[in-house]
Amino acid sequence: MIPTYCLNSLLALTAAATLVACSDAGRDAARSADEATEELPRWSFAQEMIFPADRSLVRPEDGIALPDGRLIVTDQVHGLRLVDTQGSSTPFGDLAGAGYVHAPPDRNGGANGISLEPDGTHLLLADIHHGGIYRVDVESGATERVYQHHYGVNTAVRDSLGSIWFTQSTANSSEGGEARMWAAVDVPISDGALLRLASADGKLAATAEVVVDSLRYANGLAIDEQAGFLYVAETTGGRVLRYRVDLTSGRVSERSVFAEIAADNLELDGAGYLWVASPLENALVMINTATGESHTAFQLQTPAQQAELAEFSRRGDAGISRMELITPDLWIPLPGIVTGLIVSPSGGPVYLTGLGDALVRLPR
Repeated sequence: MIPTYCLNSLLALTAAATLVACSDAGRDAARSADEATEELPRWSFAQEMIFPADRSLVRPEDGIALPDGRLIVTDQVHGLRLVDTQGSSTPFGDLAGAGYVHAPPDRNGGANGISLEPDGTHLLLADIHHGGIYRVDVESGATERVYQHHYGVNTAVRDSLGSIWFTQSTANSSEGGEARMWAAVDVPISDGALLRLASADGKLAATAEVVVDSLRYANGLAIDEQAGFLYVAETTGGRVLRYRVDLTSGRVSERSVFAEIAADNLELDGAGYLWVASPLENALVMINTATGESHTAFQLQTPAQQAELAEFSRRGDAGISRMELITPDLWIPLPGIVTGLIVSPSGGPVYLTGLGDALVRLPR
């Protein structure tokens, strides 16, 4: 995720058409694809979408939806918050007991990416400032720190064999904290990585292995086990990378650029789409994993904001400092720059997450 300090201040659904075995197959397939595209959601912003209305959250950078409609979102102060369908919330889990600390101004908490484990009983929470990976029981809130990385951890995802894959955005030690992260966003550098914490006989390895290095701000992570692909957002590199993945060996291969977009958090919906949050565009994009075709489901950006962010990108490409360009003018009237998303099960709302004080609820 893009660092807190900077951005708090500055800051298929249908499958591909079935081919018909006749001379009109191509035309029929194209027509079906067009119809499928028309069915994809598209939202325009309205003030009543801000959720909760009292804007009582603290840096809800990422989150998950529970089957009953409640949400668990990141919270810089407590680590996690449980949000009910009416917007009331309470701290969730025992992050402090497991070692999570928020003690400003010297040590700001870095609760960041959240993911559900495959069986849905636990979640993983990553600390981008101090490198902890926490495992939390979704029902009881029981919490443990399962790994301590020597650099910050952006997001962590567990596969069905028990291994944990995670991204390191940059080489920011706990001591260096946020300052080191500013540098990686201000002037892009290639010290991000994808790592794997292997699991054997139900136990995690003592040390994580670097799977891919030299990434430009490695960020969101998604694993499509059925198709055998792993996706990594490379935010300051302006792209989403896709790899073939072997879960047993922990190896990736066949690297390709799946999409050219300044991506943050990623989420697979189980229906053939990769949902991508783009902070530089204040946008939510759906990408068909079979065809690579993209659909912008949400975007809120004025011409002035587009021009400012184009200059932000230009300076990054040129290696010129650019943090002074990031101000609230770039995301108002949104509660913050868009960093992530929550796709509720069974056709429930989609939520945009960010580094502000509220979510944006998109009804379905």
